[in-house]
Amino acid sequence: MKIGFLTSGGDCQGLNAALRGVAKTLFDAVPYVEIYGIQGGYRGLIDCNWRKMEMHEFSGILREGGTILGTTRQPFKTIRDADDSSNVDRLTTMVKNYHSECLDALVILGGNGTHKTAYALSQYGINIVTLPKTIDNDLHGTDYSFGFDSAVAKATDVIDTLHSTAAAHGRVFVCELMGRKAGWVALYAGIAGGADVILLPEIPYSDESVLEVIEKRNQIGKNFSIVAIAEGAVTKDSADQPKKRERKAGDISPGMELVRRIDEKLKQDVRLVIPGHFQRGGDPTPTDRVFCSRLGAMAGELVLKRKFGYMVALQGNSIGAIPLGEVAGKLKTVPLDCEVLKQARLLGISLGE
Repeated sequence: MKIGFLTSGGDCQGLNAALRGVAKTLFDAVPYVEIYGIQGGYRGLIDCNWRKMEMHEFSGILREGGTILGTTRQPFKTIRDADDSSNVDRLTTMVKNYHSECLDALVILGGNGTHKTAYALSQYGINIVTLPKTIDNDLHGTDYSFGFDSAVAKATDVIDTLHSTAAAHGRVFVCELMGRKAGWVALYAGIAGGADVILLPEIPYSDESVLEVIEKRNQIGKNFSIVAIAEGAVTKDSADQPKKRERKAGDISPGMELVRRIDEKLKQDVRLVIPGHFQRGGDPTPTDRVFCSRLGAMAGELVLKRKFGYMVALQGNSIGAIPLGEVAGKLKTVPLDCEVLKQARLLGISLGE
């Protein structure tokens, strides 16, 4: 068997642990397996940038962040565009290179965009097994994606650290966390870190609600407040307007806008903290290491059984498999009837409603 591995999209903790899980399962099961590491995600498949990997290369990487294969973003909307170096579209080039290298299967680790491309490749007869990777936890078909627990741990650590300096100076801290379309990281880290307000893309908020929480805390002698805001959060006013263009680097972020408005209306020092890619970096948590190992073992088992066209997924307490067609193009946002939201409200956390 000749299997290609690739990691695509934004990096996160646990990619190496998951690669290790698949590789160990395959190497331990059959003596004749060859694993080829495709460098830089789908870009590597387009450019034929791969190399044969030995068993020892998967040792000692269980706790390492990042990815030993490297990763890039290849937007799904451009896979039908001709590549710069040819007149052939990128999807066709990937299919051709897969067959020219005589690969038996691809194991792909990625999030939403990655899975749309993986499904498109599978429609061309490519044998594919995928693993759900994204810190945003917004991939349909799995209860959790790997990288999420580690990102929440990083974000929680930031919020934890803000409490002492906020209390010392009587400040309001707005902590802007990752999550453009889904607020899972902000929700979980906000609860874990004891935020007073949590603002999510799924629930448009009003400035008045946020200001009310801060003022009430001041009145009872708690002269500081912590607001956890997802980078995709919107106000009620902006939610009613036509969809804005995609936010670019250098644009004023939702956290910046909220800080400005709080500063205008309250006579209180307010500061913004954006941990950014800090949330993607570092070692995976023990929970993610176990999770990635389980996912990797299942992915390896699917390859050995030649059961292709599936994403391995956590469903309840079990690791199972779900057809790629049920995953691709479907975003998992925080449901408005989510129990975690209900319990956050019971804890007295404002969601800006």
